[in-house]
Amino acid sequence: MVKKGEYGATLVAGDDMFSIPSYPLPNVVDPTGAGDSFAGGMVGYLARRDDCSAMRLRQSVVFGTAIASAAVEDFSLDGLRRLGLPELAERYEALRDMVSFDPIDPELAAACSSA
Repeated sequence: MVKKGEYGATLVAGDDMFSIPSYPLPNVVDPTGAGDSFAGGMVGYLARRDDCSAMRLRQSVVFGTAIASAAVEDFSLDGLRRLGLPELAERYEALRDMVSFDPIDPELAAACSSA
């Protein structure tokens, strides 16, 4: 696990590599505790699931990122106190949408494979 602060995080586990950007925020108030919040969110998710498969590891990185984003929005624990499960789920889905993209166009794929 490589936490890259405002640039997101990268997970390498065996042959699996996963990178995610940080959650976009209009205003960062205090970055103190972001790494601890990230780690707590990631480990807490894995403990709750009792599963360390590649998919669960990836999901835990997204949860850690979403939780850390709340931590930096205010001082001390105030940002985390305001983060409810519905907003956590919204942040998770926003991050998922940010790294999701469509497969290559079939016509282009055919052209690439014949080149």
